[in-house]
Amino acid sequence: MANKVSGNTIIIRAGQGTLSFLCGEEYHQYPVKSGMSISANLREAFREQPYLQQPIAKAILKVTTPVVLIPKEDYLDTADFDADAMYSYVLTGHKGEVKIIKELPELEAVALFSVNSDLQMVVGDNSHDVEVENVMLPVWKHFYSNYYQMGQRRKMFCYFHDRQMDICSFEQRRLKYANVFDAQHAHDALYYMLFVWKQLGMNQTEDDLYVIGDMPHKDWLMERLKAYLSRVHEIDPKASLNRSPLAEIESMPFDLMV
Repeated sequence: MANKVSGNTIIIRAGQGTLSFLCGEEYHQYPVKSGMSISANLREAFREQPYLQQPIAKAILKVTTPVVLIPKEDYLDTADFDADAMYSYVLTGHKGEVKIIKELPELEAVALFSVNSDLQMVVGDNSHDVEVENVMLPVWKHFYSNYYQMGQRRKMFCYFHDRQMDICSFEQRRLKYANVFDAQHAHDALYYMLFVWKQLGMNQTEDDLYVIGDMPHKDWLMERLKAYLSRVHEIDPKASLNRSPLAEIESMPFDLMV
């Protein structure tokens, strides 16, 4: 099928050592070259991939950097809010990166995350209209709108992607908890999930655990979770997204579907 990038929006997902592109309903995974930065790989992709050769009207760059959540009222009440200072106070290792602020009105919060400046520059060199988004923002909104508000049970959500696991929970119409953990190994993932479950004071028999994404040793992990918790649900992207054509694409991350 011929690509139709021209005049349309292209989504660029920069994962942990991965690059992929969503052009309309066409999904492309770029074979990242080791020994090169993601920004250098992206520049190569723009230079050599046929689906990136036509002019791009708008580019959305999705990044997987950690998110700092700030209550909306705290953000609004802070004069001369210093995004760099706040992010550096909570997280280390992101000095020199560009800080992005996104309001989440549905969750009564403000999201603060970073993007590599070279990566952002490469995208800007190929599109005059660039928007930077974190992969978790639409996922949180989807969990909140489609699952949290359904029924009275307390719920914890786990999204596996990029060899890591984002865990979140909601309470009183806002995000109560959101954190990311290494999930390269199933035993570690199980430990972190049950640790956070206990930390949140979730009930072993009455509350719900929802999981989705690229789980390590999925069968073993689901079996062990169900041995500890009574209500474990694996989210089916096709059902969750009402049979969206994007949900039919193999290997596409859930955050690109929503």
